Amino acid sequence: MVEVRDIPQPQRPQGFATIRLLLGGICNTDLELQRGYYGFAGTPGHEFVGEVVDADTQSLVGKRVVGEINLNCGNCSWCARGLGRHCPARTVLGIVQHPGAFQEFLTLPERNLHVVPDSIPDEAAVFIEPLAAACEILDQVPLSPGDEIAVLGDGKLGLLIAQVLHGHGCRVRQFGKHANKLQISRSRGIETAAAGTEPAKAFRYVVDATGSPGGLRTAVHMAEPRGTVILKSTIHGEVPIDTAPVIVDEITLIGSRCGRFEPAIELLRNREVDVTPLITDRIPLKRAADAFRTAARQGVLKVLLTTR
Repeated sequence: MVEVRDIPQPQRPQGFATIRLLLGGICNTDLELQRGYYGFAGTPGHEFVGEVVDADTQSLVGKRVVGEINLNCGNCSWCARGLGRHCPARTVLGIVQHPGAFQEFLTLPERNLHVVPDSIPDEAAVFIEPLAAACEILDQVPLSPGDEIAVLGDGKLGLLIAQVLHGHGCRVRQFGKHANKLQISRSRGIETAAAGTEPAKAFRYVVDATGSPGGLRTAVHMAEPRGTVILKSTIHGEVPIDTAPVIVDEITLIGSRCGRFEPAIELLRNREVDVTPLITDRIPLKRAADAFRTAARQGVLKVLLTTR
């Protein structure tokens, strides 16, 4: 259940900034949290752009910022190896033991913040976190211009992934169920096809961004022997799959989650990715319950929570 409550403004620990929310984006993970993913209870929200109102570093005050969502310890061996997003002691904004961004004021460590360039409007900046997740694929997989890759799913993340890979020079074919969503990709020069027409063993690389239990099974079906499947779907519950084709065809499965913000910021600064068609609605934060109901409807893309 989603409800709006009056709560005290959060206290700012040393090294943290207090941020006034400008825009928040509801993503599929937020909807899965509502269904029980991670046993979540509390304030959700991890896609946001806000204004710093208080910080130890005074030069941050008044700046528009976005924030990396993993709060790591900075001291363990994982953090020392640059894997703070996997720190075993981490909390996660709006997901694991840290109140999320869907409130008037939130706090995050200053080291998690990125100042938003003036050339990027709020409506684009709020997409930096999911766009960074799309860019993470390029950090994980050695894709080269000209490589053919299938993207399964025409939801918010699937559309961002298709644009990022297309911009990298890959030959992208995106499969989806919604003609109007696929049109967004086609308008960027990306080849699309209807779900249900996926060919067998046809792609060296396949991205599952369907958000459905059957997506992984379809992705494996499409991957050629010794191909790679990149998993981007966040699903509450177990996903049944026959592992025989994975073993017989020696398929590599790569889990892919959060990414670096810098590439995403540069893509938006250079207008290499267009997020505007992904915005379905803007709804005030005080009507968050309505916003979540809208976001859960079939065919809806990004719903933004506004505070002004």
